Amino acid sequence: MSPSHSVTPPTYTSIPISVSGSDAITRSIKNLNDAVSRRRHWPEFASSLDRPDSFSAALTRIRTNANHFRVNYLLLIGACGALSLIGSPGWLVVTAAVVGLWLVIYFFREDPLEVWGHHVSDWAVLVALGLVSVLVVWASGGFGSVLLGLVVGLVLCGVHGLLRNPEGLFLNENDAASQGLIGPTSPSG
Repeated sequence: MSPSHSVTPPTYTSIPISVSGSDAITRSIKNLNDAVSRRRHWPEFASSLDRPDSFSAALTRIRTNANHFRVNYLLLIGACGALSLIGSPGWLVVTAAVVGLWLVIYFFREDPLEVWGHHVSDWAVLVALGLVSVLVVWASGGFGSVLLGLVVGLVLCGVHGLLRNPEGLFLNENDAASQGLIGPTSPSG
C-alpha cells in the first residue's frame, strides 16, 4: 500500500429503534418462554438419587447439578414462594404481577425502555422495580411467609443438588462451550 493512500476506519452509528409497548411486551414474553424452555425434563431431574461418597464429591455434585438444572431450580424456588402465599390469593395475584413486571421490564427486555418519549436507564428501572417490590411485600405483610417459601425452595434445591448423581448428565453444545469443554468450531467450506 502506498503512503499516499490512507485507509479510514469504518464508523458505526446507532440506529434508533422505535418499539411499541405491546411489541416490547410480546418480545419479552417470548424471551421468557425461551428461557423456561431451557429447563431439563422433570423425569431427568428426579432420577438417579443416591448419597455422595465424600464431602468434596458432595460439593462437586451441588456445583454440577446447580449448573445443569438451574432453570428447574428457579422454577422450584418460584413455586415454593408462590405456594407460601396460597393463603392470601389477592396478594398472590399482586406478587405475581410484580414478578411479571421484573421479568418483562428488567430481565427479558431487549430494547431500551422509553416512557413518554424519554429513555429510562437500567439503573432507574432497577431502583423503581426494587421500590415497588419492597412496597408490595411491606403492604402485604407476607414477608415472613414469602421468605419461608423461598428458603424452603432453596433447601429443596440444595438437597436435590446433593443427592442427584450427576453421572450420565449430558450437556448440549451451548452448555459445553460455555464451560470451556469444547472450543469454537469454524465453519467448513
